[in-house]
Amino acid sequence: MIAVVQRVAHARVTIAGASVGEIELGVLILLGVAEGDGEKEIEYLTGKIANMRIFDNEEGKFDHSLLDINGSALVVSQFTLLGNWRKGRRPGFDSAAAPADAEKMVELFVKKLEDLSIHVETGLFGAHMEVELINDGPVTFTMDTSEKK
Repeated sequence: MIAVVQRVAHARVTIAGASVGEIELGVLILLGVAEGDGEKEIEYLTGKIANMRIFDNEEGKFDHSLLDINGSALVVSQFTLLGNWRKGRRPGFDSAAAPADAEKMVELFVKKLEDLSIHVETGLFGAHMEVELINDGPVTFTMDTSEKK
């Protein structure tokens, strides 16, 4: 499972001009589900995201977590994070989970964040979406559960 986590002052997802998810202070999470990902990866990643100290204290140092600031999360499924671009000119997506499996994992990911008392908004799985954000910092992390060893 791969997540690109961006600290945002504002983020929104629109489909055909209509807003489907919008947050203020918090994180935008672009989430790619790999074949074989399950609850273990979701538990690990949601715990890290909720508790990672990436928000500034009064001195401008990273000292507060998403939970500490009562921030929100906007979760957008993004299978292209699993794209293999090394061979040829068209990326391959063999390592991405099948759409039905990925959708279940994204739904579980959202539920686990909500279980941690985080307000979560989402895009629409499989839809063509436009994502707008104001990256605060900018602060961006790439988190890959296959690298947690």
